[in-house]
Amino acid sequence: MPIIRHSVRVGRVVFGCLLLVGGAVLALPGVPGPGIVLVVGGLALLSDEFPWARRWHERIRDGMHRITRRQNG
Repeated sequence: MPIIRHSVRVGRVVFGCLLLVGGAVLALPGVPGPGIVLVVGGLALLSDEFPWARRWHERIRDGMHRITRRQNG
């Protein structure tokens, strides 16, 4: 079982990094696509493994909650 658990961790880190890089490219001006969504998804995957990703994910999530609360009332 430790090999499977390790493989899942490596896969999560690799896929999270791919989402971050892909989201950063799609977030560039003039490039169409859901870049911010991919960045948040990548941070969500990486937040299980890295404290820096958890902090960034929480910061973005809290900011989005503040924006949506302000627009809804």
